Amino acid sequence: MPFWNPREITSDNGHQFQGQRIQKWCQGLHIRQRFTTVAHPQANGQVEVTNHILIQGIKRRLERVGGNWAEELTSILWAYRTTPRGSTGETPFLLVYRTEAIIPAELGIPSHRVMNFSEEYNENLLRENLDLIEELKEKAFLCVQRYKNIMINSYNKRVKSRSFQVGDLVLRRADALKLIGKLDPIWEGHYKVTGIIGKRAYKLEDPEGRPLPRPWNVHNLKKYFM
Repeated sequence: MPFWNPREITSDNGHQFQGQRIQKWCQGLHIRQRFTTVAHPQANGQVEVTNHILIQGIKRRLERVGGNWAEELTSILWAYRTTPRGSTGETPFLLVYRTEAIIPAELGIPSHRVMNFSEEYNENLLRENLDLIEELKEKAFLCVQRYKNIMINSYNKRVKSRSFQVGDLVLRRADALKLIGKLDPIWEGHYKVTGIIGKRAYKLEDPEGRPLPRPWNVHNLKKYFM
């Protein structure tokens, strides 16, 4: 089954993603780079959750494998990819390969589909799955949207709505990009809002009119009063 280059790659603002080598590599493959807003972990939520699941799987095996955890990573990834996700209701394997995988347990203790395997029937079933894959992806997409709405509603209940207009003066959190001491001020600036991106991200410039390199999320900004 062929795999193609992605159209775009979204990453955080780490220096390893902004160097000339990675930029040339992306340009050579016609991949567009996109960056999340500064110091906004919610934008990386899906990646962080996935990493957390994988790390927990590695920790459970550390006592048995010791320092050879990298050798166990393949089996941990396999377990992750063949387990239905709460956000989609389907396994990642099914959404990619259009059929469910046969897990090792089914070979040790043969399941119904293993015992009654027919190559001809399996081929016909795969063709049917190809016809239904778009419907399956649409169903998974709706599940993801419902899951996101649940998370958004839960988050919005705990935060106070805040928004700015172009021309507003704001302060930004000093600890968003660097460690600060206990006696250091939490907020720094002021900065001027020069653009609005989506609902919760803003482009800023310093008092000298120099634009900041990345947009900032409203979570790390507050109104500045002269």
